[in-house]
Amino acid sequence: MILTDTHTHLNAEAFNEDRKEMIQRAISKGVTRMFIPAIDASFTQSMYDLEQQFPENVYLMMGLHPTHVKENYEVELQHIEEQLALRSFCAIGEIGIDLYWDQTYLKEQKIAFRKQIQLAKKYQLPIVIHCRDAFDAVFEILEEEKGTNLYGIFHCFSGTFEQAQQAISYNMKLGIGGVATFKNGKIDQYLNVIDLKHIVLETDSPYLAPNPYRGKRNESSYLVEIAAKLASIYNLSIERVAAITTENSKEVFGI
Repeated sequence: MILTDTHTHLNAEAFNEDRKEMIQRAISKGVTRMFIPAIDASFTQSMYDLEQQFPENVYLMMGLHPTHVKENYEVELQHIEEQLALRSFCAIGEIGIDLYWDQTYLKEQKIAFRKQIQLAKKYQLPIVIHCRDAFDAVFEILEEEKGTNLYGIFHCFSGTFEQAQQAISYNMKLGIGGVATFKNGKIDQYLNVIDLKHIVLETDSPYLAPNPYRGKRNESSYLVEIAAKLASIYNLSIERVAAITTENSKEVFGI
């Protein structure tokens, strides 16, 4: 069984004490494909270090996280362009709009989101979207940028059924993680009517640990719990869920 964690912050400080052991735990559980989103320029080297240590298991994105869009966002975007010119990446991400923590830089977040979508089109890469309390703003930009050359993943999807359908209409897979295992997560109530071909799995570790680990540090090995939940929702074996969602991830990332 091969499981794919399409979104895991393996280079986060939360793993500084046991990073290699944590990654080995994931691999031993069948989570052999792990995709790391970029945050900002300060995280770039740690991503490269991980890729060097686990070249068969780790894949890197490049981008500017919306909560890290500040006054210097143009410098950060220049860093992204420089990295894209130097080497290949699997996606532009994670990018998007976050209005939960701070709305100070909403204008800059929108500019950065659009510019990174255009970079994805230029380099023929998928995008990985972060959207928190910002569906209207994200959908507005996706509507303007939509086309066959725009595709990717709606990371940590937790919207309504209608929002799920809209995201899918923009060639986005839904990134389903620990929220699907929560009693108040809500998305488990309608996932069964969304074709599994639109779903990819993720942990967003070290955040959003699934039950029974909720409230603790998340890690990629816990993807097994999320796959088991989807197996229950779709009335399929966990092996079948792993196979389909891994194939979906290959369709997005080309890897």
